[in-house]
Amino acid sequence: MEKVSATTSKVNTNTDTAKNIAQQLLESAGIAINGHEPWDIQIHNEEIYSRVLHDNSLGLGEAYMDKWWDCQRLDIFFEKILRARLDAKIKIPFHFYLRLLLARIINFQTKSRAKQVAYKHYDLGNPLFTAMLDKRMIYSCAYWKDAATLEEAQEKKLDLICQKLQLKPGHRLLDIGCGWGGLARFAAENYGANVVGVTISEQQYRYAKEYCKDLPVEIRLQDYRDINETFDRIVSVGMFEHVGYMNYPTFMATAHRALADNGLFLLHTIGVNESSYFANEWITKYIFPNGMLPSIAQVAKPTEKLFVMEDWHNFGSYYDNTLMAWHENFLRHWENLKSQYDDRFYRMWTYYLLSCAGGFRARTIQLWQIVFSKRGVIGGYLAPR
Repeated sequence: MEKVSATTSKVNTNTDTAKNIAQQLLESAGIAINGHEPWDIQIHNEEIYSRVLHDNSLGLGEAYMDKWWDCQRLDIFFEKILRARLDAKIKIPFHFYLRLLLARIINFQTKSRAKQVAYKHYDLGNPLFTAMLDKRMIYSCAYWKDAATLEEAQEKKLDLICQKLQLKPGHRLLDIGCGWGGLARFAAENYGANVVGVTISEQQYRYAKEYCKDLPVEIRLQDYRDINETFDRIVSVGMFEHVGYMNYPTFMATAHRALADNGLFLLHTIGVNESSYFANEWITKYIFPNGMLPSIAQVAKPTEKLFVMEDWHNFGSYYDNTLMAWHENFLRHWENLKSQYDDRFYRMWTYYLLSCAGGFRARTIQLWQIVFSKRGVIGGYLAPR
């Protein structure tokens, strides 16, 4: 199917024309307008067609938040859309190219800008994340191999990380982007590590300090760029997505400087199949300001002359399970949460979790754990799975 032009400057494209275009695209993905399958889209406002053709992903997400449309199974809806590559069949309007240009010349992840994601997302309130996540408050992909519950899968992920790092009692571990302290506490309690965790979120900082008290764990409210010490092991889980490609060389240089010569560094990050320079417009505006997902090339390039890549493990399909478990928890606790968050937030958060689940299920988004050493592990590195 040829690309459909969506370059009109206003959301007033002829409704019938826009609807015909949308219908053809959706049918090619096995989705019907006002159909009876759980993945079919139910339209409440006919202007949605022009809105989406004009604003693409941003228009689709905002229209959902505005109750212009619904879908019983958003996760399947997005899986079908992405597997059919509908995003590649709609011509990108000019203002998206402008944003691409800005992303190539402006550093959206400076120290001051980096804090925006803390205010916008991670400081939404600990009750939200306590309700949604596992007991350790791990906000990253779980490892579902031989696991039946979210609790089991997250514990297996933490243990897998410590095994990959070959963590030993007394090792000094740096956790870049330590979240609510779940990994720091696990490594201290189960592997005898002395941990320094850094975060730029005020709420995460306060929670993690209390959660890890009476353990050999120090939690700091600190930007990764200000780290100037040496550690036996370094880990960064679910933070690299906020670094930005302009700062990848700085991030890798910081990790290299802070890592002992015989140390290991594990990077756990979401990734994409093709290099880009900014994230989905809706995600950037409503969920993760200034975020972007790296490609293999964008991760690899800044490690040249710094690290030996010892292992690259992709278990992105497990993020589907993780997001669906988070959504189930969110729904189950909504009655207790809705006094703090309105209905528009409910639709926004549902859209976020389920659209991402569909993306991972369609394999357009990946999850990588990458292990680096400075000089290569003598005799080779054997990664646990």
